[in-house]
Amino acid sequence: MDSGSLLYRRYLDGDDEAMVELIRVYKDGLILYLNGITSNLSLAEELMEDTFFKLAAKKPRFSGKSSFKTWLYTIGRNAALDGMRKSSRISDTPLEDRYDISDERDIEQDYLREEQKISLHRAMETLSSEYRQVLYLTFFEELSNAEAAAVMKKSRRQIENLLYRAKLALRSKLEKEGFEYERL
Repeated sequence: MDSGSLLYRRYLDGDDEAMVELIRVYKDGLILYLNGITSNLSLAEELMEDTFFKLAAKKPRFSGKSSFKTWLYTIGRNAALDGMRKSSRISDTPLEDRYDISDERDIEQDYLREEQKISLHRAMETLSSEYRQVLYLTFFEELSNAEAAAVMKKSRRQIENLLYRAKLALRSKLEKEGFEYERL
């Protein structure tokens, strides 16, 4: 049993602090994943809140057939797809406004790192939603192909093919910008 499932079990047993801890541990990654689906940071934050609200209010049963993170991200993905079907409200927040590069350490190094992140995120935003999702789940969240398949409701073979095509598309976009990402 992973720490997420233990925290959720504690919450179901009446420990409200366990839900606070669950949110602290998983909210940032869930927001970034949902942003990959929606391409809207504000909407992704709302969907993250909806996901944790569903856990708190409906208290769905976690069977343990997958990792807690996979289960949670699947709930978030379903909320995103439902929300996108019901809503057509999309506000465009410029990517530059999402990042704060002011830091008192080595500002130049931090700036270069942030520029690389921005380039990577811009390139990812040009990819299809499925490509963004599979890349985010496997590279940033470090889920296995099987876990990503469970979240995206695809077969493992479909995920392998999707990941291969997504990496090719992203590599092509990045090379056009003169950027090479070492993990591709």
